[in-house]
Amino acid sequence: MTELAAGAADEGQALRGYARLKRQRLLLIGLLAACGVGVFLLDLGTGPAGIAPLKALSALVGLADPPPAQEVILWQLRLPVALMAILVGASLALAGAEMQTVLANPLAEPFTLGVSNAAALGAALAIVFGLGGAWLPANLTIAGNAFLFAAGSLLLIQLLARLSDAGAETLVLFGIALGFTASALLWLVQYMASADALQQIVFWSMGSLTRTDWTVLPIAAAVLCIVAPFSLAAAWKLTALRLGEERAISFGLDTRRLRLMALVRASLLAATSVAFVGVIGFVGLVAPHVARMLVGEDHRYFLPASLITGALTVSAASIATKLIVPGLMLPIGIVTALVGLPGFVWLVLRRHRRAR
Repeated sequence: MTELAAGAADEGQALRGYARLKRQRLLLIGLLAACGVGVFLLDLGTGPAGIAPLKALSALVGLADPPPAQEVILWQLRLPVALMAILVGASLALAGAEMQTVLANPLAEPFTLGVSNAAALGAALAIVFGLGGAWLPANLTIAGNAFLFAAGSLLLIQLLARLSDAGAETLVLFGIALGFTASALLWLVQYMASADALQQIVFWSMGSLTRTDWTVLPIAAAVLCIVAPFSLAAAWKLTALRLGEERAISFGLDTRRLRLMALVRASLLAATSVAFVGVIGFVGLVAPHVARMLVGEDHRYFLPASLITGALTVSAASIATKLIVPGLMLPIGIVTALVGLPGFVWLVLRRHRRAR
């Protein structure tokens, strides 16, 4: 009886500890979301037009009536850019979180499989050959071509993996090889491009939120809203895969199908983001690691935390692009690279210390 009572007490203590851990994780996710809302308002209120965050919020909810010029700036320029920063950050971080899990590689990110290089090649070809016309705006043509090349790179990698019965490590190697090939072709296109086209390609490849308007914003939102529920629905399977492939198979999971579907989701999110705003690096790498440190490996909490952390990161970077050089808006890819590089070095050193 004494042993039974002790066992029941231990079980009760474990359940209370687990309930406390769940509350802590939900609280952290809530705090991240609150910080994200605050940074979003700061992003809206940052810029040369003198629209403060609270004034912008009042105008958005109809409690203030700004002058016509400020109303145009707020609704047609700042709001689409601020919303796109959230969508792109969330998409890249969610894609990075899934890729790090299914590839069992903490340094994996959406661009590991060459998605960004392929998208940049597609955009460069659209710019150089002047694809599009009166029936289709140039920005949509460039974005569409970038998406097609990014999606095509995924299909090619999956085909190679299926033909060779490759595992996660081979997938990464295929992606790296494809990325270098796309980069070489991009350099060739740049070498042959005119001066005007070369300038457009370089600006596009730096990443910029300023190309955002109400035409492309619903597309990015729709892709994230469609893909994210499937990612969250697969959370427990991804958690099981994180424990190891053999353990996941012992649970009855089809790891090959799970990995394929996760890569399809990640590539859709990354390709859409790159197509509309260009190359924004390091968000998909760093944001999942920050989320993992906060809420752990349980993907029911890890995936939402990654999504919010990525949105928060790109929104903060959007603010920095407007403040670093007064009167000049820097390409956001430069800012995320400057901030992300120290984060990348820190991750490598942290992994090295754990391995010892």
